[in-house]
Parts: sequence; C-alpha cells; structure tokens
Amino acid sequence: MRLLLFLGLLWGAAATSSGPQWPKPMFGRLASPGFPGTYGNNEEQRWTLTAPPGYRLRLYFTHFHLEPSYLCEYDFVKLSSGTKVLATLCGWESTDTEQAPGNTTFYSRGSSLDVTFRSDYSNEKPFTGFEAFYSAEDIDECQAPPGEAPTCDHHCHNYLGGFYCSCRAGYALHQNKRTCSAQCSGQVFTARSGVLSSPEYPKPYPKLSSCAYSIHLEEGFSVILDFVESFDVETHPESHCPYDSLKVWFPGPRLTLAQQVLRIETKSNTVTITFVTDQSGDHAGWKIHYTSTGPPRTSLDISKALPSVLHIQSSQQLLKNPTQLVASSLYTLDVSFINEELLIAKLRLACYSPHPNPHAWFPYLAQPCPDPTAPPNGHISPVQAKYILKDRFFVFCETGYELLQGNLPLKSFAAVCQKDGSWDRPMPECSIVDCGPPDDLPNGQVEYITGPEVTTYKAVTQYRCNEFYVMRKDDGKYVCEADGFWTSSKGEKSLPVCEPGNGYIYTRDS
Repeated sequence: MRLLLFLGLLWGAAATSSGPQWPKPMFGRLASPGFPGTYGNNEEQRWTLTAPPGYRLRLYFTHFHLEPSYLCEYDFVKLSSGTKVLATLCGWESTDTEQAPGNTTFYSRGSSLDVTFRSDYSNEKPFTGFEAFYSAEDIDECQAPPGEAPTCDHHCHNYLGGFYCSCRAGYALHQNKRTCSAQCSGQVFTARSGVLSSPEYPKPYPKLSSCAYSIHLEEGFSVILDFVESFDVETHPESHCPYDSLKVWFPGPRLTLAQQVLRIETKSNTVTITFVTDQSGDHAGWKIHYTSTGPPRTSLDISKALPSVLHIQSSQQLLKNPTQLVASSLYTLDVSFINEELLIAKLRLACYSPHPNPHAWFPYLAQPCPDPTAPPNGHISPVQAKYILKDRFFVFCETGYELLQGNLPLKSFAAVCQKDGSWDRPMPECSIVDCGPPDDLPNGQVEYITGPEVTTYKAVTQYRCNEFYVMRKDDGKYVCEADGFWTSSKGEKSLPVCEPGNGYIYTRDS
C-alpha cells in the first residue's frame, strides 16, 4: 500500500510538471476613489499593471466623469507606458482642449501600463470619476505600425507570447533573428558568356549579405565585364564605399566600385567578384553581362630572332611574308609555349623543307576547324563564320528523323574543335524514324496504305476486322509518328478491338 501511494505521488508530480505552462490570466477593474459616488479633493492614486513578456495590456472605460479643464490641468487620468504618455484624459466629452476617452480602447506599448488619477484642491461640482477594465492580450509583433519597417525581412510567425522569423529558399536567417541574408557565395561560372547580378535585382538587394562570384574560363581566354542597366549601390559623400561594396578581383589591380563603370577588360581568364552589404539602405544593386575573347591571334617578328633565314626564296619559305610569322586567319599562336632557341631551330628546318608542314614543326599553332556540313534532314547550330579551338556545334534533326552514329541512336550531339584543327567526333546522320511492322490484330488484319511494308515516319496502315467481327470504337487508321509508335487518329497507341458483330453467330447453313 505504501508503495502504491509513493508511485501515485510520483505520477501526480510528473503530471503536474508536464505540458505547457501558460501564463496566468491578467485582467481586472480600476475605479476612482468612492466610485460610483463623487471623488474628493486632492486625491491621487496610481496603478502599475504588468503582463508577461510578449503580451500587452488593453484598457477601456465604461464610465468617465471628471472636472473639465484647459489641457486637463485640474483633474485627470494619465495613461503611460514606459516613458511614453499615451493619453491625459479629463471632462466627460472631448473638446478642442480636452480629451475624454469615449469608446476608445487604449493599448500599452509593451508589457506594462501605468494609470494615474489625480484631483486638485477644489471640486466645485459633484463629479463621479471613472471605471475602467483591463486585460492582458498577446502582442502581434508581426503587425508593424504604419511607417515602421516590417518585423521580419520575409516571413513573420506570431504565437502566444512571442514571434519568430523565417526566410525564403536561398536565404538564411541572420543571427539577429530578423534579417534574411542571401546565400550567394561559391557561385562559379565556366561558360564563355553569362549574366550575374546582385540578389533580387532590380529589386533592392538584401541586407547583411556577403556574395562571392567566380568566373573561371580555360587558359587563353580573357574575361570582359560590361555593366548593364542601372548601378545603384549605397555610397557616402566623404568616404569610399564604407557601407556596401562591390569588388572585382583579377591578376593585377583590385577594383572597388563606387559608381558605374561601363566596361572592364581584365586580360585574365579568372575573375572574382565580391559584394558585401550592411544592415541599412534600400538600393537596386547592379547587373553584369560578361563575355570573353578567344586565345590571342598575334604576329611574331622573327627578323630579330632569325636573320639568317631571311634570304631564303619565297617558294621555299613557310610564310608568305619572310619577316613575319602571321597567325591571324589560319593559326592561333600560343605565346606561352615559345622557346626562342627551339623556335629558331624549327624555323630553319621548316623553311628548308621541300614540303613545309607548319604543324609538324609548330605544334603550339592551333588550326581552325573546317566548317561543318549538316547531314541531310538536319541542321547545325550555331552557324559561325569560323570555328576555332574549344568552339562547338550541335546537330538537330528535322521532325520525323533521329540522330544516329553508326547504328547507335543518340539523344543529342555536340562536337568540339580541337587544337589540331579537327572535330572530336564524326558527323552523325539524321535517319528517318521507323516504327517497325505493326502488331497483328486478333480477329483482324492490317493493310499497308502508303506502300508495301512501308513503316517509316508518316506511313499509314489500316486495320480491318475479319468477317463477323466489327470495330466499334475506332476507324482502324494508324500513322507512324515521330516518337516511333503507330498512333491512331484518336492519339492512342494501343491496338483496336474486333468484337463479334451484333451478337449473332453465323453458320454455314444460315
């Protein structure tokens, strides 16, 4: 029995401590001294009302009858919350110089409300004072007063006694629990052209964010940055970018931009852009369109490096101009591979060769690739005047044709120009789609309409039912479509159905 009693006490204690602990109700009544009778002279009474954190106090009057006076100098009820005076009330109805509560409901600015009643030394007429009621209610922190900033940057969630903020996808809640910082670091761009901008552009960019963008292209390419549209980043008239800053990093100088620059030619294949914002401001930001130039085409003056070869007859020379190695239209010269002694030796050998082949002696000269020719029933994109190192093209087939490399079907095709002037993949073909022989129809037969055993794109077949069977839901006409399936006039890919006709069974003697 004692054990059962002990376990019962433990269970009762556990049940008492579990579950949410709600704040006690806060409500009550206030009245002037002697109410509903008249109040006396030189009366003063003060009430300090408090509510739990996250709550406010609501107060309204059911009776109000005080001595009227200019600006309520004599008798009054004062409502204040912290250092803020909410109202000073007197009389029984409002005038130009007096305020009476009427049906107004008053709210504290926080979790406390002070109510002060005072009468002066002379109450010449019988005034019956006031009666008021108050209660604590949850503060909806998500409802920002007019003219004030929203409580949360993105989403505000109110609950009993408090609130919390949350952010949209792509943002993280800052440690101040109200600001949504953009998650915009670690973005890497490898395409030869593209667009990047401040988050939310052209809308105001987010506060307390740190963004990092990296453009990384193949060696030999040079990034060009063009600022387009508006450039609106918070500035200071006397200090260089103390608040929000956009910085462009590449080998050489580092640029911190305080105003729009139309173009930056970096002469580099790698560029890093950082954008940092503080907790204030309302600015649209920036937008950059970046492009790139290909490996440099240049000419190398060999007249200083190799004077001994200048006397060679033009028919024996590698180049039309005996003093210039020109790589403008036929070749791309990668200067980083040049070794002067090796260059001179190879020039001598190449110039005296009866059948000069520049790429046998200059493997660092990149040739353009031949113009690709689209296969029949296909087309190429993009079409360019010239295709150089790293350029690519795609092949697309017309409707009803599919890409084939040999006998292997392809979902897509792209070829890349290589350094030796060849494409890395042979040209595919665009072969007409073949749906294959149509399936046999139970209790029926199929007829080739387009031609004997023609089963390619747009070919037509006709199903018919055998004698004593009918096709009730279809006309039996099927077409070979671009997806490789026989399809009915209703868009169905399943076979029609031949059913016995009229439910009558015919016999030979009928």
